[in-house]
Amino acid sequence: MGSILISGVRALGVHGVLPEEQTRPQPFEVDVELEVDLEAAGSSDRLDDTVDYAAVSEAIGHVVANEQYQLLERLATRIGEVCGTDERVRSVTVTVRKLHPPVRAMLEHIAVRLTV
Repeated sequence: MGSILISGVRALGVHGVLPEEQTRPQPFEVDVELEVDLEAAGSSDRLDDTVDYAAVSEAIGHVVANEQYQLLERLATRIGEVCGTDERVRSVTVTVRKLHPPVRAMLEHIAVRLTV
């Protein structure tokens, strides 16, 4: 068993509860950790024996940019669902960061992390 880590996928998306968040795209950043059996790929050196991280990265960006949710929890769950479609993926840990949340506090980001 092993992990494939994809860090820092950035995309603009329309996600949030506030009215301005439901019309104005804002930046999001996503990390995923895919728990995968890497033994076959480690022996064969063939892409067909592992999860294609380029395809997964594109799918993450597509969800952020083309789907719309109010809560980060739902967005993270949806990304986990998309990343887990390959039967070799045992579990997915997703972190979604809203880089410019509409809050008064000075902070770097707001994030949700979950495992599906």
